[in-house]
Amino acid sequence: MRKPRGVSLPWSRAPRAALGGKLTLVVAAVTALLSCFLAGSAVLIGAAAGGAATDYQAAAVCPDSYGPVFSRAGLPVEQAPVVADTVRRQAAAHGFPQPVTSLFAGVLTHVDLGPATGRKIKLSYRDGALGQVQQLQGGGAGLWVGDDLTRFSPVRPGDPVNVLGFALPPVAGVYHALTVPPPRWWCSQQTLATVYAYANDPIHTVALAGDQRTFDAAVATLGLPTLDFTVSFYLDPPRTTGEARADLDRSRELIDAVRADLRRQGLGDVVAMQIPFERSLQIAGQAEHNVLVSILPLAAISVLVGFGAVATVALQWYQRRRTQVRLLAARGSRPAALGGLAVAELGLPVLAGGIVGIVLARVALPLYAPPGQIGTGSQVAAAGIALGALLVSLLVLGVVVAVRTHRDFQVGRRPVRALSRRLLAFVPWELATAGLAVLGWSRLAGYGASSRQGTPLPQVDPLALTYPVFVVLTAGLVAARLVWLLLRASHHVRWWSKPPLQLAIRRLAGARAPVTGVLVVGVLAIGTLAAGSGIARGQHTALDDKSGILVGANSRVDVETGVGLGTITLPPDLRGTSTVAGRTSGTGSVVLVVDPATFASAAYLGPLRDRITELLPKLTTPVPGGLPALRIGHAATQSAALPGLPPAVTVADLPWFPLLGGNLGYVVSRTALTPAQLAAIPQWSLLSQQPLERVSAALSGAGLTQIDRTSRDGAVDALPFYVVEWTFSFVTVLGGVLGVVAVLALLVAVEVRRRQNALAGALVLRMGMRVRTLFGSHLIELGLLAGLAAVAGVVCGVTVAGLAVPRFDPVRWLAPRSALPDQTMFVLAVLAAGVLVVLLAGWLAVRSVRTARTVELLRG
Repeated sequence: MRKPRGVSLPWSRAPRAALGGKLTLVVAAVTALLSCFLAGSAVLIGAAAGGAATDYQAAAVCPDSYGPVFSRAGLPVEQAPVVADTVRRQAAAHGFPQPVTSLFAGVLTHVDLGPATGRKIKLSYRDGALGQVQQLQGGGAGLWVGDDLTRFSPVRPGDPVNVLGFALPPVAGVYHALTVPPPRWWCSQQTLATVYAYANDPIHTVALAGDQRTFDAAVATLGLPTLDFTVSFYLDPPRTTGEARADLDRSRELIDAVRADLRRQGLGDVVAMQIPFERSLQIAGQAEHNVLVSILPLAAISVLVGFGAVATVALQWYQRRRTQVRLLAARGSRPAALGGLAVAELGLPVLAGGIVGIVLARVALPLYAPPGQIGTGSQVAAAGIALGALLVSLLVLGVVVAVRTHRDFQVGRRPVRALSRRLLAFVPWELATAGLAVLGWSRLAGYGASSRQGTPLPQVDPLALTYPVFVVLTAGLVAARLVWLLLRASHHVRWWSKPPLQLAIRRLAGARAPVTGVLVVGVLAIGTLAAGSGIARGQHTALDDKSGILVGANSRVDVETGVGLGTITLPPDLRGTSTVAGRTSGTGSVVLVVDPATFASAAYLGPLRDRITELLPKLTTPVPGGLPALRIGHAATQSAALPGLPPAVTVADLPWFPLLGGNLGYVVSRTALTPAQLAAIPQWSLLSQQPLERVSAALSGAGLTQIDRTSRDGAVDALPFYVVEWTFSFVTVLGGVLGVVAVLALLVAVEVRRRQNALAGALVLRMGMRVRTLFGSHLIELGLLAGLAAVAGVVCGVTVAGLAVPRFDPVRWLAPRSALPDQTMFVLAVLAAGVLVVLLAGWLAVRSVRTARTVELLRG
């Protein structure tokens, strides 16, 4: 017997029927989009954190440290070519590039180079070295000497070289001597390839052999017994932890092969075989693990919230289709089939939204994730997890409708269950979340205690990192509890003299459950967004401030005394953006000598810029009894006596100062010192706003000696700060997504009550109320809800962030401590978004009234 056609029509026409409720269709698609976006973004953020940490570690170590390194100080001369040939042969067999061999002989004394006699040089050779230095004069084979020698000695290409009567290859050319820190290609050989001018017995230059034949001839002529030997590889820097592990495995295989080959030749473990990047990979892997473990609980909670939103959409669909569902149930359709009807009607939008969410999570990755590369495996895993969330969303959609149908048309209503549901509303859920928040706060106290040398990353504790979310959730639940109680008692309110307000209160009281739900989600969204963005920005600002204060400016170069005294003028490129400061100590306090006229414009002053700029002119005003000085890091034991200077007369106290940090010290003006006192200052530093490369190039072009160089980029280990920032970038994303959910929940609540609002609005319009007044009533209703969510979320989120930022400081010993940045723009953005949402929701509510027909509403 053929099945009646009418039974199958609702299922076959379900996708077209979905167009009858466009808002429900959009909400279903967006809800699935957000759920899949959060599920995929959590995995992608963790993988991107690993990639970014790998990039950071690769930039921090020497570029020939990514692969294996074979080295030994004092290797017998006759063994060096055997080891080099063995490494070269095995490297080719294992797919490694051409190795770079470095050979350094000991310091040669009593060396005569042309007219210069009695010099000390270090003889060296490195594959490709001449291509990695600036050649100034000459060329070809022979010995190349640095201009640190020729600047004071008349040595030119072609001059003979003699050591105690032994003739070495002549001077072939002059190169620009390497300074500290050297270019990255020379990083691993810094101690051997540079001259330290501050050493007690410095060498005069490092002589580079133009080729290995020249070096071998010089070593053989002098009969040197041993060499400092290194063989390394310049591999491509790894971009992900997976690539770094692959390089590590290949390096281990090469080391095993070289070790076995050397043992066959009877040399045994004649050289040390290491993989320097192994430790860096461990740190990068730990960073990836810390971020992923930290955000997984929040990701799970957010995806569950997404499933709850899908369940809400299912209930809203059920309410709209209740008449049709009742008819189909009466005809014999089972709950599972009716759940399938909901999936058939909303499945396509849910599926489309989920796929868009998966794609959006990958495409928008640069906007919310750490700037790291992601491996293919991590991308596949993220897509798989997001697809799993999409399938669960479809399942939730069908199961919720099926269960609701089963309860309404097969089981009937049970008073016991209704009573149990009412009792659940009185359970103090906020006490549980408050307990978790207190537990997280207690774990947060020691978060940065392990951030020391040897343990560069704080030990992760997911409870500590979820503390801000639990505090915000507690605030939302408390606010919802109060609003619930107030709405239950609102029937006593009699403000009919103000009809818009009275009607708004009645509408709120008639929808307590949707109101409290929207309120909780809204507070959670705004509070989470405030806490996440505040903590992330706080760590970013703290890193900038700490590195800037430690260096003193964007870049710092220790210069010769003549620059500090002013007898040697600065290059034109550095004037106006640089200043010179001197340092001395000897009484327990560091004395910093600054130039008030240029210090404020060149140094990094951070959050104390206005205060320091105001105080610097006071250092030029004479005071009785000593030198006017700024006292830094005041302590009871701090002495006012200054080494070789008059006693300090404090004109103001500051908690920290550029270059000094929070250490005990005094800041004085150079204009208050005599020339003799200035000449006694042992160390002078050039502080500049310009990048270190530009400063170094300008000083080199002027022929000025650079003793030491540093910049803000490498002054502080930034990875611990990045880990916190990357973790709370997901919290920020979560807050933004919850904000979208809150807006959708508000619009859905308006849509669900469309018929009731239309009927009530039509009646009050017939009774004489103007449309403008009705619109104002809806604005009051929605404004109270959105305003309470905004106020509670902002206050709670900003307060939590302000308390948490100092606790998340991974380098608490370095001044200044982390602090919450200015949140004014965030508050204004929240207020503007809230006003727009309220206006939109109010317009939708009034629109349903104006387009409704009163007769049809009464008949329905």
